[in-house]
Amino acid sequence: MSDVTLLTQADCAWCDRAKAVLGRLSAEMGFTVRELDVNGDQGRRLAEQHRLVFVPGVVCDGQLVAYGRVSERALRRRLPPLVVAADRR
Repeated sequence: MSDVTLLTQADCAWCDRAKAVLGRLSAEMGFTVRELDVNGDQGRRLAEQHRLVFVPGVVCDGQLVAYGRVSERALRRRLPPLVVAADRR
């Protein structure tokens, strides 16, 4: 199963939208989403590792796949290959 992490911060409308999009996709594709605040130690380290300039950020199996205004259409294209590859492990 893929590890999908959503990097967020408080009072972020784009983060709320990304949560909704990932909620729909996770129910459909069968992955789980872990949410991390970028102001926490773990979230800050992950954001720095991926050079995330602004939130939200979506990291799937160690790859930054989306950030900022997260598009459901773009995630549908980017996530399936990663989800399928993770299922084969």
